[in-house]
Amino acid sequence: MTIEQELEPAVFVESPTMETRYLDSCKGHQIQPNAEVVSWFSKAKTEMTSCGGCHIVISLDHLQDTDLLPLIDVFMEIHSFDVDTIDVVHNSPHLLNLENLIDLMHAIGDKLHAVNLQDSSLGEEFLSNLSKREVCCKVFSFWSLQIQKLNIFGRFTQLHTLNLDFCTSVTGFHKDCFSGMPNLMRLSMCETRVANLWTTTAVLSKLPSLVELRFQKCLCRHDTGPCASLYSEKANLLVGEETGSVLPNYSSCKAVQSVSHGSAMHKVLDEVEEINEKELVFMCAQKQKSWNGSATFKKYVSHHCSPICYEKYYREYMIVCLPRLEVLDNLPVQEADKEVAKNVFSSHYENLPYGRQHKESVIAVLHQREMGKVSFYHPKSIKLKHSVSSRTGQHFFSRSLSAAKLGSSAWPLIQPVSKIGRLFKEEGIQLRPRQFEYNPSDPSLMAFGTLGGEIIITNHEGGKIVGYVPSTGVENSILGLCWLKKYPSKLIAGSDNGSLKLFDINCIPPKVPDFSFSYDAVTFADFEQLTSVHVNSMDDRLLVSGYTRNIALYDIGTGQRMELFRDLHREPINVAKFANHSPFLFATSSFDRDVKMWDLRETPVRPCYTVSSSRENVMVCFSPDDHYLLVSAVDNEVKQLLAGDGRIQMKFEIASTGSAHNYTRSYYMNGRDYVISGSCDEHVVRICCAQTGRRLRDVFLEDGNTGNSMYVQSLRGDPFRDFHLSVLAALTRSSSKCEIMKVNLLASIDQVKDHPYNQSVRPSYSLGG
Repeated sequence: MTIEQELEPAVFVESPTMETRYLDSCKGHQIQPNAEVVSWFSKAKTEMTSCGGCHIVISLDHLQDTDLLPLIDVFMEIHSFDVDTIDVVHNSPHLLNLENLIDLMHAIGDKLHAVNLQDSSLGEEFLSNLSKREVCCKVFSFWSLQIQKLNIFGRFTQLHTLNLDFCTSVTGFHKDCFSGMPNLMRLSMCETRVANLWTTTAVLSKLPSLVELRFQKCLCRHDTGPCASLYSEKANLLVGEETGSVLPNYSSCKAVQSVSHGSAMHKVLDEVEEINEKELVFMCAQKQKSWNGSATFKKYVSHHCSPICYEKYYREYMIVCLPRLEVLDNLPVQEADKEVAKNVFSSHYENLPYGRQHKESVIAVLHQREMGKVSFYHPKSIKLKHSVSSRTGQHFFSRSLSAAKLGSSAWPLIQPVSKIGRLFKEEGIQLRPRQFEYNPSDPSLMAFGTLGGEIIITNHEGGKIVGYVPSTGVENSILGLCWLKKYPSKLIAGSDNGSLKLFDINCIPPKVPDFSFSYDAVTFADFEQLTSVHVNSMDDRLLVSGYTRNIALYDIGTGQRMELFRDLHREPINVAKFANHSPFLFATSSFDRDVKMWDLRETPVRPCYTVSSSRENVMVCFSPDDHYLLVSAVDNEVKQLLAGDGRIQMKFEIASTGSAHNYTRSYYMNGRDYVISGSCDEHVVRICCAQTGRRLRDVFLEDGNTGNSMYVQSLRGDPFRDFHLSVLAALTRSSSKCEIMKVNLLASIDQVKDHPYNQSVRPSYSLGG
């Protein structure tokens, strides 16, 4: 450097501002600068000058797709500017290019603080693309996501708060959802349609940092934290008499006394919000009960509840399954709450089948069986009940294996049986199942009848048609099916048009014959308005009921009707069932709300006994050993009676829906150990211990293609395999699309590569079993 250059005054070049960089980028992209963006950067420059840093809020509502490109260029150099944090907000319904939007968030990098997207067009494509890019925001809020099974599988290591409120399409989660969020502390899902306690807690238990969770919000809180007024002496107490979990209940509040449903509810919620703005603080409370000296809570007032909150012991279940939670639905979780929750959980839920308290690996159980050892984890109650020999027997270890397998996944394997109907597409035949029954001696065989009058015998293990009986030409539904026990190749089928026939499946071809074929079938006298058929233990008598107050008794050997028992009930008899071991005893269930036991050795004028339900009865069946009767009435009224005298042995706590058309059906599974129950207005099968009533698991049914809920028309426990069942399901009450779904609780959906997860159904008929 020369002397002249050293004496020359220094020239300071001002670093380009974000505004300058933005304008240059607009020129490069040949687009007109957006005045709103220019104003953001101007304010940021002023803020940086006065404070040495700034916070920028990017409102996507004022931008077009072309505006995103120069913004991405600017934020690629974000570390050249004194920017502290940046928020991205989108409230308008118009659609932006999703790739550009994700590129913008990625360009901002670790300066990105909060993203609030209320664009209703966001769906699976957006989440998939977002999950493939590492976005470093701390707070993410999605509103109105158009997706049913949520799957956020990317790496979001900086995320500590996730808000999914009002994503009303969300019904559940993929098993690995949230797996890339190790630091997520706060999660809110108010007014989603999440309902499954088991899968939800299984997903959330994988979040190691989660301490605040919300499926319903307190009226005086906007975030997931605890309500500040919880212990306020000035709060207005909302006194309630209900016990059980924290549930939305407005009946005790003066502002909502007259509200029941619909728009009136929203009006009252608005009134409550208005009262809250006037600083009238409502006490958030649980139940009228003091927990170990803590505050006595009266009633919890909530807003925007998800369906999961309506499970009676929802709060206690969540507290037990998510032990790190500190706040649930804006209510703090204290040590006293955890103790109460443990007691409630143990009284109303089974963690694992057969009273097992701790999860064990299948390998460990197999090793114990080989070594003849008993697991250290089995509870004392089991040890006291059984001798050492019984606890090392095959039956004991089979139960232990079942518990180990069932505890390994909250998502059971669900596969359709009637997909074999596709084999008939070439003949132009569409199979629409209406009734089905497992074969009593061959574990691989199942028969199902259709809405069109066809009868199909299928090898449900191999997916093959074994026999096919076409419709007689007049469309009629097969409502009754019953295999003979001593002659398991013979099947009786009854149609709603009253026809009754006995088939030998050995004489039925596996597909529609190309020539005229005479089926070897015994035809019985018609029974009008038929809904149910059942054969006794000796295979010599057939009992038929229908939409009438009468029951017919047939001689199976001759096909002749022997008796017509008139007016056994005051209303139609939906189902009549013989006992499994006595050829003379049978039970009837009627819409007159009565269940009656009868004995053919005495003229059925007077029943052995009568037991009444509070609603119309839909189903009755004997336990496999005939010790019990399982009775199902409309809208989830399920109870177990002692078959000997009709005394109630167990009432199952299943919440009612309020629908008079929610027809409920229940059957046994694993012998008489468990009860499976489903209803036609609900898309869930509930599994309860038959002796304690404790809920083991709920299985929710969804269509594998659309994700829409499917509804339970009928169901059966697999008589040969523990924790296996099949469900007849339909999409809507009037839908002709029906599927028979096989549910394997001991296997996971991960064990099959292409699983048609949850193709389910909602019933079209109320009659029959």
